[in-house]
Amino acid sequence: MPKRSSRRQSPRDGTVDALDPLIHERLRLGIVSALAVNDGMSFSDMKQELQATDGNLSVHARKLEEAGYIRCKKSFVGRTPRTEYSLTAKGRRALETYLDNVELLIRDIRGDATEPG
Repeated sequence: MPKRSSRRQSPRDGTVDALDPLIHERLRLGIVSALAVNDGMSFSDMKQELQATDGNLSVHARKLEEAGYIRCKKSFVGRTPRTEYSLTAKGRRALETYLDNVELLIRDIRGDATEPG
């Protein structure tokens, strides 16, 4: 039986490096995850769901919007401004790729050689 090194190499195919840094940040992952299971969410609902501050949510949502991962629609309900977010097709693909890579990473760490799906 081959001796296992106490220091394990990185997971195959650079899986760790393949994790999208734009999505990997906790709040941004929360945003795209929340939008993946909802057709759209208002800024207020997302803020409450993710327990984020106005400023923090705004900054992270803008980064995702600039990348084309989410869409932001601003409107008024009466005289009250309303910001609504939704996940784009590009954002959904990025999230699915991210989740596939996390799954590969977990399988590599656990030593499971089977592929996902």
